[in-house]
Amino acid sequence: MGVPQTMEALRERADFIKESLQKSQIITDNMATILGSFDHRLSALETAMRPTQIRTHSIRRAHENIDKTLKAAEVILSQFDLTRKAEAKILRGPHEDLESYLEAIDQLRSNVKFFSSNKSFKSSDGVLNHANQLLAKAISKLEEEFRQLLTNYSKPVEPDRLFECLPNSLRPSSSGSPRKHGDDNSKSPTEHQGKSLENAVYTLPTLIPPRVIPLLHDLAQQMAQAGHQQQLFRIYRDTRASVLEQSVRKLGVERLSKDDVQKMQWEVLEAKIGNWIHYMRIAVKLLFAGEKKLCDQILDGVDSLRDQCFAEVTVNSVSVLLSFGEAIAKSKRSPEKLFVLLDMYEIMRELHSEIEVLFGSKACIEMRDSALSLTKRLAQTAQETFCDFEEAVEKDATKTAVLDGTVHPLTSYVINYVKFLFDYQSTLKQLFQEFDASDPDSQLTSVTTRIMQALQNNLDGKSKQYKDPALTQLFLMNNIHYIVRSVRRSEAKDLLGDDWVQIHRRIVQQHANQYKRVSWAKMCRFCSVSLFRVVDQAAVVESEVMVVPVEFQEQQ
Repeated sequence: MGVPQTMEALRERADFIKESLQKSQIITDNMATILGSFDHRLSALETAMRPTQIRTHSIRRAHENIDKTLKAAEVILSQFDLTRKAEAKILRGPHEDLESYLEAIDQLRSNVKFFSSNKSFKSSDGVLNHANQLLAKAISKLEEEFRQLLTNYSKPVEPDRLFECLPNSLRPSSSGSPRKHGDDNSKSPTEHQGKSLENAVYTLPTLIPPRVIPLLHDLAQQMAQAGHQQQLFRIYRDTRASVLEQSVRKLGVERLSKDDVQKMQWEVLEAKIGNWIHYMRIAVKLLFAGEKKLCDQILDGVDSLRDQCFAEVTVNSVSVLLSFGEAIAKSKRSPEKLFVLLDMYEIMRELHSEIEVLFGSKACIEMRDSALSLTKRLAQTAQETFCDFEEAVEKDATKTAVLDGTVHPLTSYVINYVKFLFDYQSTLKQLFQEFDASDPDSQLTSVTTRIMQALQNNLDGKSKQYKDPALTQLFLMNNIHYIVRSVRRSEAKDLLGDDWVQIHRRIVQQHANQYKRVSWAKMCRFCSVSLFRVVDQAAVVESEVMVVPVEFQEQQ
């Protein structure tokens, strides 16, 4: 193929392409015209539909508002319905169904809260006023129900029930009667019952039936939530305080003054003190502990009232109990009161930790301080009585003469007194530490030694009442021999020591030798019959068979 032909073919192709492009442009222009027409029509259609869209949107919003209004109305209506149901329950009162009554009060509070936060409602104010009036009426009935329940189930605890709550070793059948001081078989609880009392089990008395306590707790909670704390406080205090005081009176506790105590015969007073010790243990470990537990259960969650209520409930009963101890501590001192003072000091020391726990709140500080003050006063009076006894022994001016030179009543009295003191060793050591931080064992040894020395000084004075020198020596020999022998057979030996015993045995022997010397010298001036009698008596002295009074013979 030549070049001309090729060029012709290319020309034809170019013409074809040009024609095709022209046709495409025409089609494109036609399409643009059509699309422009569509755009114009769509704009017109949109303009025509815009009012319809606006109306549709308005209708949709109206429907949404209607739905919201219906739901709000439903909530409001349900609140009205709940208020109506709660009102019906409250008007019936709490007696039929207390639990349902309390639920109705909770519902009323919820309704009041709802309408208070939605005051835009037209009827909110009227509903709120009605609900608040109904709530006030409900709380008033609740107070009355609380008072009736608490009063009906609060009864004084009979003594027999309290005794059953004590450990066996402390029940009246075994140890309820007061201890008689001077009885050699009586022992101090601290020394001989201490270990058993440490592990003793006390069962708190049932002051209110357990099934009633949850109801009282719920009522108390409702009253507190309603802002009626003071009404709750007064009802609880007046009811429980009265019942507790009756329980204490039934035990036999009575308020006595120092003058009342001073007028009593010793036997009567000693019995009352023994009872008081028993009552203190019962009151603290059973009655007060029971009241504390009950108060904590009923007023749980009402912390602002709980401690104050317990303090007010117990204050009078505590005062009556402590007043008796104060009267004893302030009354005129005498040697026989030392042991009851030690007993009273023992019980206050025993109960100290429990008193600290029970009356540990700020509201109870006065009662706690009063108990501590009594403990210290008893310790002080006991110590002063101890000093009085030591002085009384040395200054005893009894003119009663022992004609045959045997043991003087003062000697046997003092020895028995000292022996009985050793039943209170732990108590005495505690008492000494109240006033002096030095070694209590040394203090007890010192006191015992001084009493023994005071007795010997007094015996020396009494021995001079005898006109017969032989009787003087016999009197001293018998009395000091009695002292030594009694010490050797008691716990005083461990305290005074072997040296003290040996020294005083030598003193006995010295008086025996003096007695023999004086007697022989005297007998030499009499007849032979009298001489044989002296020899006989000297032999008795050498064999340590002393002439002793009835008290000493019984002691052996």
